[in-house]
Amino acid sequence: MAHLGCNFRKIHYFCLINKPTKPQTMTRIDRITHMETLFDKSKEVVRHLDQALEDFAALQPAIAELEAYYTSAQWRKDFETDEAGKLPKDLKRGVLSEDGVWNLLSDYGRLKEITKL
Repeated sequence: MAHLGCNFRKIHYFCLINKPTKPQTMTRIDRITHMETLFDKSKEVVRHLDQALEDFAALQPAIAELEAYYTSAQWRKDFETDEAGKLPKDLKRGVLSEDGVWNLLSDYGRLKEITKL
């Protein structure tokens, strides 16, 4: 039996998918049970993906605001202040990571193109 890992909205679960079988060689009860398992797992994945796509679409204003900040003179000043060691050591500041924000925006753009949202 193969496992297909799915991760949507920080919920981790495994979709159990039996390796391909020949339904015609199974007993009627086994075939119906097998297909019911596939049906249930497929519905679960589609439901989670549907919710993730809704969340993704709702994210657009936040991404626009983040991109505007990242491309602004204010971000550069905040970055330089951090580089000079003038920010508190315990301040979470992943947004000042050039690669982190760039990668997020790139991933977002790629997913937006794929989903046509």
